[in-house]
Parts: sequence; structure tokens; C-alpha cells
Amino acid sequence: MAARVLSLLVAMLLAAPLSAAPPTAPVVDLDVDRSIPIPPPATHHMGREIAQTMHYTGAPWLVRESRQREEDCRMLIQALDIRPGQVVCDMGCGNGFYTLELARRVGPRGLVYAVDVQPEMLHMLAERLAREGVRNVRPVLGTPIDPRLPLAAVDLVLCVDVYHEFSHPEAMLARIHESLAPDGLLVLAEFRGEDPAVPIKPLHKMTKAQVRAELEPAGYRLERQFDRLPWQHLLFFKATNGAERAGEGDKTPGP
Repeated sequence: MAARVLSLLVAMLLAAPLSAAPPTAPVVDLDVDRSIPIPPPATHHMGREIAQTMHYTGAPWLVRESRQREEDCRMLIQALDIRPGQVVCDMGCGNGFYTLELARRVGPRGLVYAVDVQPEMLHMLAERLAREGVRNVRPVLGTPIDPRLPLAAVDLVLCVDVYHEFSHPEAMLARIHESLAPDGLLVLAEFRGEDPAVPIKPLHKMTKAQVRAELEPAGYRLERQFDRLPWQHLLFFKATNGAERAGEGDKTPGP
């Protein structure tokens, strides 16, 4: 009888599903070279006052319930035309509002670099990735002068309401330029500075003319623009080489 009971217990244990191991957060790359000096932050760039980076304690605002209604984030993502297998970067990713959707779009064969200058933001993101089982995102601690991306490897760098907060825009644009693949794009979403109806502080808005005035001398050409978002410009820039800048500067699309 005892043998029969033992046999039944063993059978039940073998048939029972193994409990899933708790998800583990991805490793956050914090390996910044502290020996590289970072110049003092600029206060202005080409006549524009530079906005302060939003502190990580304000992270809940990034995932507020009203954001989809106000900014139509789904339309923004759709306009990016992300394809499976691509390598993309969510620059200034915060706690990952766009990162997770980018990861879904590139799929398991793709990769998302999630870059932020605040490690607290990256740890919040890592917790979200673990909860949702997302494994194709690499959180990276950047610096004000270097996003620490691989050279010539990124298909698209997305900056959503981020570029106007770069404290060292020339250095960052140069590093992003180096990171882009041959047909890679830098995409900027910025609240429309031309539109007083957009309910955002002027310091956190940019006009198309200002964006182009800053990016074109840094080696970027406006490829296309998407004008259907409720509050934001969405501008797609391609990195150019010196010859293109010298010979094609008058061929960029109009404002």
C-alpha cells in the first residue's frame, strides 16, 4: 500500500508543471569611462536656450494616461516604419514609454538600445522589461557628450522631446552621426514652437527652422517630415558626408 501511495506521489510530481522562474531584469550597462572630461553644460545653442533634463522623479509623467490622447503616440510609432530585425535607439528613453513598443516592432531578431543619462531611469526601465519578459533591449547609461552607441550600426535613433534638452548638442550630434548605419536616420519629435496652441512651455518647444538650423551644419539632411501629430513635429534626418554637405545643401525639403 505504501509503495502504491509513493508511486502515485511521484507520478503527480512528475506531471505537475514546473513553476516559472521569476523574470530577471536585463543588465544595465553603466560602464562609463569616467576619465573622459565633460565640459560644463551650455546654457544656449545657436540662439536657443537649452532646457534642463527632466529629473527621474518626474518619470510618472512620461507614462501618464492622457499621453496617447494628447500626442497620438501610436501614430508616431507607425510613422517611424520600424521593421523586424532592425537596430534602433530610444535616445533619452526615460522609463521606457517608447522603448517597449520599439522592441515589439523590431522583434526577437532586432535590438533596441535604450539610452539615458540618469541611471535611475534605466533601472525603472529594466524592471518594466523584466515584468513583461522583453529581452531585446539593452539599457545603456550615456553621458552628456556620448550616447555610447556602436559605430555605424544603428538604423534609427529616435529622440522624442529630448533633443532640446541636450546640454552638449554638437558633441551628441557628432556621436549619433558616427553611430548611424549607412542608411540610418535620426528622428526628432519636438513640440511645435510655431504653434501657440500647443500647451507646452516655450522652452520645451522648437520650430522646424530652428531644428534645421542646428542639425544641417552638424552633418544631417532633412529626408522627410510627418505633420499629422497633434502637438509635435516629426522630422527624419539622414547623416551626410562632407561632400554632400558642400554640394547638396540647397536640396533639402522646404519647411
